[in-house]
Amino acid sequence: MTPDFSKDTNGLLPAIVQDAQTGKVLMLGYMNEESLAKTKELNKVTFFSRSKNRLWTKGEESGNFLEVVDIKLDCDNDAFLIKAKPVGSVCHTGNDTCWFEKNKDEFSFLHYLENIIQDRKQHPKDNSYTNLLFNKGLNKIAQKVGEEAVEVVIEAKDNNDELFKGEAADLLFHLLVLFAEKNISLNEVLAVLKERHK
Repeated sequence: MTPDFSKDTNGLLPAIVQDAQTGKVLMLGYMNEESLAKTKELNKVTFFSRSKNRLWTKGEESGNFLEVVDIKLDCDNDAFLIKAKPVGSVCHTGNDTCWFEKNKDEFSFLHYLENIIQDRKQHPKDNSYTNLLFNKGLNKIAQKVGEEAVEVVIEAKDNNDELFKGEAADLLFHLLVLFAEKNISLNEVLAVLKERHK
């Protein structure tokens, strides 16, 4: 990554901050070489504040930091996309974003859960139900998905929506574990659905 800070007379490049989980754009700031280095050092988004004329780590006063997940540079090497995990509200107004949008995307939780399952597969933890499933192997995981699917069907025939939602959640979880065991991502399955939708 070689950003071209010479494109701006003040050596500042725009930095768009996006929530790494929801994909929502949270805020826009400006970075120079020093703030980029500080961001990497602290693993917290640090801008060059044009109004304060100094480096400013987002959250240094409020505690609402932006923890860095990834930093990307655009095709012209003169703008950053920073994927971050916000700690608290982002905007000084108390809103989730500086555009007054709610930072919410329920479907992104499936990707978050998928990442946790992958982490359990790569870094097993004692007393982890997910690791217990992985230890039993593919056949047992697939069998568990089948059992959960049958339970969803059974609950669908009754009138208890809470039980039905609970069984559906169990099915989704075990299906994600099966994806991980098969080394297939949720995005790959979604791509098949998108292709069928055409």
